[in-house]
Amino acid sequence: MENQPLSSSPLSPYELLVQALSLLPVRHYVFAVLVAWIVLLYYFLEFHFFEDLILGHFTGRVNLTCSPDSPVYNGVVSRCKILHGRYAATPWLSSPHIQTCFLNFFGMPPVFNYRRQIFRASDGGTIALDWLMSSDVVDGSVHKHNEIRQDDTTAIAVVVPGLTSDSSSAYLKHLAYSTAKAGWNVVVSNHRGLGGVSVTSDCFYNAGWTEDIRVVVDYLHHEYPMAPLFAVGTSIGANILVKYLGEEGERTPIAGAVAICSPWDLLIGDRFICRKLIQKLYDRALAIGLQGYAQLHEPQYSRLANWDGIKKSRSIRDFDYHATCHVGKFETVDTYYRRSSSAQYVSSVSIPLLCISALDDPLCTREAIPWDECRANENVVLATTKHGGHLAFFEGFTGSGLWWVRAANEFLSVLSRSRYMHAPKKIQETAVQSTQEPSINQGPYVNVAEDGLVAAVTYEQDDDTEQMEANHLSESRRKPEVVLFFNELARLGGRSRWPIGCMALVTGFPLLGLALSYVFGKKRRSATK
Repeated sequence: MENQPLSSSPLSPYELLVQALSLLPVRHYVFAVLVAWIVLLYYFLEFHFFEDLILGHFTGRVNLTCSPDSPVYNGVVSRCKILHGRYAATPWLSSPHIQTCFLNFFGMPPVFNYRRQIFRASDGGTIALDWLMSSDVVDGSVHKHNEIRQDDTTAIAVVVPGLTSDSSSAYLKHLAYSTAKAGWNVVVSNHRGLGGVSVTSDCFYNAGWTEDIRVVVDYLHHEYPMAPLFAVGTSIGANILVKYLGEEGERTPIAGAVAICSPWDLLIGDRFICRKLIQKLYDRALAIGLQGYAQLHEPQYSRLANWDGIKKSRSIRDFDYHATCHVGKFETVDTYYRRSSSAQYVSSVSIPLLCISALDDPLCTREAIPWDECRANENVVLATTKHGGHLAFFEGFTGSGLWWVRAANEFLSVLSRSRYMHAPKKIQETAVQSTQEPSINQGPYVNVAEDGLVAAVTYEQDDDTEQMEANHLSESRRKPEVVLFFNELARLGGRSRWPIGCMALVTGFPLLGLALSYVFGKKRRSATK
């Protein structure tokens, strides 16, 4: 018999599957990995492009929460078309994180120069008041000697910035330009130590510090008694503003106010910002901004707080533990958060107040919004949108405008022409005397250039102010909130930060977050051992 060849053993199903997959072109696998990566980024960055495309007509409506008998709603908000419309995000910015980062890296702010007043509080502190007059915007020029007369009846909008922000921040420039163009005089009350000025006392601002806005408002009311006063607060500035309004009640001279993206309850916000990986990145970025603020004023912080702890801070809570609690004399960080939260003051607000928040705000969670308190107070109207990010709300295809700026200006404009403006009670003699204690330096104004430099305008400065500005002319203005790590990368690489930011955001955000989480977690564990 002839020898029969031995038959090979049959292949297993898995081997057959591997052989079949090996026949597919490599480009198909590359395409599949690319699609998986895009899907991962889409959900990680919480994009809502397709939701807006399909359901935008139904989900973009502004939700208004207020008392059924609210005179503010019935007499003012009911006439605001923007608040009764819809908010549609810029299609290529349809993510709360992309919106928030884009605002801080680019923002497309209008170009103009402020005029500055140096305000001296009674405790020796220095506050920079940056003015943009309606006349400056109308004819496109700055009049060096055009001061506001005491009998001027033009409405004044006082703006309270957010954490580590000043008048050069993109979102504040959008607000100031739009409001001045509407015929108002705008003044940005920079926090102590920001806006290119030194800290000249042992007092720093914090999330619940209302004394500065109190003395500034009282000064403006006393100096320009014929001009109606309005106020706009953003982020931490909104928390400060609402807290101030609750503390003052009927006594405040402010006729109406707007609070944008307030954190409301700082204790809830502290828990929220540590919940997810991407929130932890924001927490770390804000801590870096606070450390930069502390470095500008190292002599005071090294004397009043734990400087070594400030330098090692990896979160906002760490910074507040080593710095804010020491300077502000708070027993614990939670005590500071509880006492500074504005949610507990909403019920005491006695003037027309519009509050605007985005439900997808990556910094100020919707869980902290005092829904019931806003509904119970007839003076408060809460406007919430499903999307918008933190202080962003970009709209239009080009993303050149901010929706909340238009909404706030429309509300203030309708309010200023109605009978629902708050009429301040007559200031007592003691209050008038206290407002005269702070002073303005010899000259009324200085020019603030686009790059943040401060230049004197036809007056001589005293020695302290001259030294203060000389120390800070070389310092660039602090960027707005949530400036991530791309600024430093761009500086070290000598390149534009915008391409680097885009490339890092699109190609490596999740991996970068995981790496940073591991590194910082490892450092923290080693520090606690």
